[in-house]
Amino acid sequence: MTTPRVHVHMTVSDLAKSRAFYETFFGVAPVKVKPGYVKFLPSWGPLNLALSDGRAEGEGHVNHMGLQLGTREAVVAELDRIKAAGIPVREEFGVDCCHANQDKFWVEDPDGVEWEVYVLNHDLEDEAPRPRGLPLAKAASCCSGGA
Repeated sequence: MTTPRVHVHMTVSDLAKSRAFYETFFGVAPVKVKPGYVKFLPSWGPLNLALSDGRAEGEGHVNHMGLQLGTREAVVAELDRIKAAGIPVREEFGVDCCHANQDKFWVEDPDGVEWEVYVLNHDLEDEAPRPRGLPLAKAASCCSGGA
């Protein structure tokens, strides 16, 4: 392994539906498939995602997940690929969110976990102060994936 990867393990309510969604979203088949388990290593994000079947009541909820890419062009390339594959997306380009300006899009998996694919354009702290009357987007609307 040459690039570090973030490992995320999610328990899902329907492994077959989740597997199909992530195969389409990532554009690759899982690298490991076992009874009740699949693992993905997408080439376009430093992620090791494992899914296990059998979400139990009372388990924690994931607010959202994200993949930060290096350029706007990389975000647009993944957006185009994912839209062509038929996954619904919500696009947000040039948005001020979480104290930064970002170009991004969102998708939602079968269990309602939202994924944000984005590039950080610049931190807002690096800008001149904003004129009055132009507030930042509220964190609950941009950083949590909610519309």
